[in-house]
Amino acid sequence: MVSCLAMIILLGLMFEVTAKFAIMFITVQYNVTQVPDEKSEPVNLYQYGPKDVATVFFYLLIAVILHALIQEYILDKINRRLHLSKTKHSKFNESGQLAAFYLFSFIWGCSILTAEEFATNPTFLWEGYPHTNMVFQVKFFYICQIAYWLHALPELYFQKVRKEDIPRQLYYICLYVVHITGAYILNLHRLGLVLLVPHYLVELLFHASRLFYFSDENKQKGFTLWALLFVIARLLTLTLSVLTFGFGLPRTENQGFSLGDGNFNVLTIRMTCLAAICLTQAWMMWKFINFQLKKWREHSQNQASKKKTVSPKSKPHKRETTRGGAANGVVKSEDKMSPRARKSKAS
Repeated sequence: MVSCLAMIILLGLMFEVTAKFAIMFITVQYNVTQVPDEKSEPVNLYQYGPKDVATVFFYLLIAVILHALIQEYILDKINRRLHLSKTKHSKFNESGQLAAFYLFSFIWGCSILTAEEFATNPTFLWEGYPHTNMVFQVKFFYICQIAYWLHALPELYFQKVRKEDIPRQLYYICLYVVHITGAYILNLHRLGLVLLVPHYLVELLFHASRLFYFSDENKQKGFTLWALLFVIARLLTLTLSVLTFGFGLPRTENQGFSLGDGNFNVLTIRMTCLAAICLTQAWMMWKFINFQLKKWREHSQNQASKKKTVSPKSKPHKRETTRGGAANGVVKSEDKMSPRARKSKAS
């Protein structure tokens, strides 16, 4: 059904009447051409607007199709070989899908950051705010990110996720949608991109380690590296957020609130964004600590069960010798009787 709907949109490009509507779903909108100086070539930049909703919807459909292809031709084939339980089967599918997405997004995000000046000049996070103009790669990156996390909502039904797993997945899906959409709308796409890349690296390592763990439970070294990078990523996120909202943006020239100019550089919005990021990082650290404590308890219980020695068996008591018992080599008095006496006694 999703594939047919996507094909209908694509077929709309073939007719002149519907082409202007179909192209709104497929191509990136709000193109702005700028000429830095007379000798330079014109540069194509992009802004955001209401038509981006149609573009997000189309790539949401594409994400559902790609999700089904990965599930059908990769994950299901691996699951048949591993013979996992229902619980591990569901977690394996989740980690497989997310690992593929995190790997793709991490590589794409790194390729975009290599063209930026963040490595040598971190002040580009707030200099020149509001950053209303985006290059094509940045805008398309955010469109795909929002579309992917929105597609995860209907996937809860398509994949028949267990009821006990739905609240946990809804939490992180909604957090991704809110934070990425907020960075996109508030013209904080530079900060959002810088924070997403290391976060996706950490999440990629976690889900890849979980995939290896399901294939062989002895492969747990990846979780140790993930735990170290997880804490570093949280500290990096908090540091850059405080630096941007607490020191950078308050000192820029463009202060004030203007929807037309895309300027949201006011104290209320800055503190709201900073509080949202800090609360999210605190919630993630709380979940991380609980996860580590649970693993530590399980490890301690396993070690205790291995060290527990079996109690020695009680020594058998000596059997009391029976008077005249043949077992102790003593012949009973009745055995001394003659055969004729035995016969008469038996009669």
